[in-house]
Amino acid sequence: MTEAAHLRKTGHGKPGHSRPLHVLTLTPFFPSRENEVTGCFVAEPVEQLGESGFRCSVMAVAPIHYSQRHSISSAPADWLRYPQLPGTFGLSSAGKLLAARLLGRVRRLHRAKPIDVIHAHAALPCGHAAALLGRRLQIPFVVTVHGLDVFNNCSVIFDRHSSAGISAAWRKKVSLDVYSAAHTTICISDKVQRILKNEMRSETYNTINRSTIVCNGVNPILFSPNPPREEPSDAEILVVGTLLPSKGHELVLRALANLKSVFPQLRCRIVGEGPNRDQFVALALALGIGRQVMFVGRLSRAGVAEAMRHCSIFVLPSSNEALGCVYLEAMSCAKPVIACRGQGIDEVIEHGTNGWLIPVNDAEQLSQGISALLASREMRVRIGKAARQTILERLTLSHQTAQLAAIYRQAAGVNASSALAQATHLQ
Repeated sequence: MTEAAHLRKTGHGKPGHSRPLHVLTLTPFFPSRENEVTGCFVAEPVEQLGESGFRCSVMAVAPIHYSQRHSISSAPADWLRYPQLPGTFGLSSAGKLLAARLLGRVRRLHRAKPIDVIHAHAALPCGHAAALLGRRLQIPFVVTVHGLDVFNNCSVIFDRHSSAGISAAWRKKVSLDVYSAAHTTICISDKVQRILKNEMRSETYNTINRSTIVCNGVNPILFSPNPPREEPSDAEILVVGTLLPSKGHELVLRALANLKSVFPQLRCRIVGEGPNRDQFVALALALGIGRQVMFVGRLSRAGVAEAMRHCSIFVLPSSNEALGCVYLEAMSCAKPVIACRGQGIDEVIEHGTNGWLIPVNDAEQLSQGISALLASREMRVRIGKAARQTILERLTLSHQTAQLAAIYRQAAGVNASSALAQATHLQ
């Protein structure tokens, strides 16, 4: 008896009405004992779905050249490593290797607790693995795109005849195959969906893709405002993000130096880790603002929420954001947020109403925005209240999980064979 026939005979091929819907999350982003913050944007919706009656299993994965990670009680997951060549060169084939690594484990889970939907995060390698596993076990899958590098070009233009260019073309081809095979491709912003649709509609790759937008949601209880009488008196800018050039830390430091004479007591707290930390510390010293800037490293979720409540303004002039959870979290804390136009967050922020938008890489506009907000407590409070209301109306975890639940039910309700037929070319 074939595996598909066995599943049909035992009733595992279709979701039953007498049991909770079982969703298997397959993700490279998830909290662990080694880093309790990374992947919280995946873990928090999973937790809320579990509390809403879904049966949720998580398999969190990392390449074999990464150190072993371990599950934590607040975000339980089955952590495993899979073979992959280091760097991006091996990413196009990593999904096959991951699927082979997962097959026995997923099959056992499926037999014990029938899986109705696989939710993969990112096309490579998890989406590719989900497509292969889904075809083998007759389980529909959905895939979420979290970044602007939708087709895994890795934000670099290569000569198509070079080894790097060929590798990028392979990654793009596999990504396109994954999106066309998925029951639904979930985009975290309209900007991401536009990139996806524009390429999927191109003459060189004429295929059908079902996509929808589900923005990341915020826990409005964890990320809540200070009581009015506890508003901080000291002016402080907060930056939360990986210490990379694209996040705009240098722009913030230069703006702070420009404003030093006008706001001599202004401080800047920078939360996060990254490869450019030493460069930014050196820049702060060179600009003469070393004592005003605090590099505090990684904080817990509660620590980030507390830092957001304490700050006067949240600033992250990033030039490469599909959406940006930290903006939403700061808005939920009723703080005025400064972000860049042309990023996913400008679909949420209305300039001057519930936030502040500046052009990318515009130090003068950033300085002016910080100055205007610091000069008017009334404006900060008004924008902060509107920001909080924006989150409560449409961007909480409850909003996100309700949308995900509807997608899962729709995916699980379709005929598995027809839903997965398009995956047959994924060898």
